[in-house]
Amino acid sequence: MMNYFKMAYRNLGRHRRRSILSGLALALGTTLLMFIAAFFTGEMRSSMETTLRLNTGHIQVQNADYDPDKLSVAWEYLIENPDQTAAQIGSLDPVHVATPRLAASGIVSVRDESAGAQIMGIVPESEANDPYRDGIVSGEFLAADDREGILIGLPLADSLNLKAGDSINLLINTSDGDVDEQQFTIRGIFTTGTSAWDKGIVFLPLAKAQTFARAENHASMIFVLLKDREQADEVAAAIQGEGIKVKTWTEMNELLVMVEDFSNAYLAVINLIVLGVTATVIVNTLLMSVFERTREIGVLSAIGMKGRQVIALFLAEAFLLAVSGVGAGSLAGWALSAYFAKVGVYFGDLGIGAEMLLEDRIYTYLTLDSAITLIVTAFLITILASLYPARMASRMEPVEALRGAQ
Repeated sequence: MMNYFKMAYRNLGRHRRRSILSGLALALGTTLLMFIAAFFTGEMRSSMETTLRLNTGHIQVQNADYDPDKLSVAWEYLIENPDQTAAQIGSLDPVHVATPRLAASGIVSVRDESAGAQIMGIVPESEANDPYRDGIVSGEFLAADDREGILIGLPLADSLNLKAGDSINLLINTSDGDVDEQQFTIRGIFTTGTSAWDKGIVFLPLAKAQTFARAENHASMIFVLLKDREQADEVAAAIQGEGIKVKTWTEMNELLVMVEDFSNAYLAVINLIVLGVTATVIVNTLLMSVFERTREIGVLSAIGMKGRQVIALFLAEAFLLAVSGVGAGSLAGWALSAYFAKVGVYFGDLGIGAEMLLEDRIYTYLTLDSAITLIVTAFLITILASLYPARMASRMEPVEALRGAQ
C-alpha cells in the first residue's frame, strides 16, 4: 500500500503547479463552505435568540381577545391584575422570570420632528429588561417610581438629535379611544445592537404607562422567559386558564422557524454547487494526468499491473489531494470562522420587521457537527470524483496505450 502512495506522491510532483492549483481549489472550496455554514448558523442562532430575548419571550400570556398587531389598550383586551398573574407564573419551577408589560402605539415628537413608536410599559427591576439595562450608552435606567422619565433607543435618539436629559412629547392612544399627550424627560439611551428594534420602541415604568394609557391595573401580556425554552409546551399547558391564551415561542415565531428550515435547505444547495465545482477541478486534474501518462499506464499494464491496481494508484493520488486540500481548507475555514465569531460581520439595519430580528453585526458560529460533516463530505466527493479517470486508466489496453502514446 505504501508503494502506491509513494508513486502517487511522485506523480503529483511531476506537475507541481497543477497539483498545487488543484489542492488550492479544494482548500478554497472547503474554506468557503465552512465559513458559509458558520455564517448561516450564527445568523439564525442570533436571530432566534434576539427575537426571543427582545420581542416574544419564550411564552406570552394574553387576554383571549387580545390582538398584538393592533396594540389596543382597551380594558376588554387586557389582562386584569397582571402582577398577581405574573407572580403565579413565576412560581413555576421551569420559569426564569415572568413580568407584566403594557404595549401601546404612540408618536414621539420633538421640535418639528416626530416618529412613530411602540410604547412599552415595563417593570424596571425585572431581569427580563437586562438587555436594555446592560445596553445603556447614555444616562441611566428607569426607576419604578419615575413618573416623568422615558427610555429610548440609540437609533431613535440619533434620528431626532436627542440626548439624555432632553425633553420630548409623547402621544398615546388611550383605553377609551382618545389621544393623550405628555412631556417626558429622557432618562437614558440604550442599544441592544439591533437597530430595527431599538429605533421603534420607547420604555416607561409600567405604573406610569398604565396611568398614561388609562389602563390602570391592566397589562397587554405576561412576558415569560424560561430556564430551558424546550419546556415551553409543558409550561404552557400548566398555565392554561379561562379568558386567557398562552402562546409559546414556536407559535409566535412561525416565520422565523420556517426561515431556519429553509436556510438549511439553501445551505445544502450551496454545498452541492461548491463541491460540484471542486469535483470538476479534481476530475480535470486526474484526466489530464491520464492523457499525459498514457505510455506509462501502458508499460505498467504490460508488465503485469492489474486494472484494480491502476485504480488504486489514481485513488491514492486523489487521497493525497484530498488530505492536503481538505486539511488546509478546514484549518483556514476554522480560523476564518473563529475570527468573525469575535469581530462579527457588520450589516447594519437590514429593515426586517420584529418577526425576525437581526443584530446589526452577525457573529459566525461553527458547530463541531457541521465542521465534521463538511470535511467528510468534501473528502468523499474528492475520492468519488477520481473514480471516473481512474476507471478510464484501468481499462486501457497495453498495446493501444503504447501505440497511442507514440
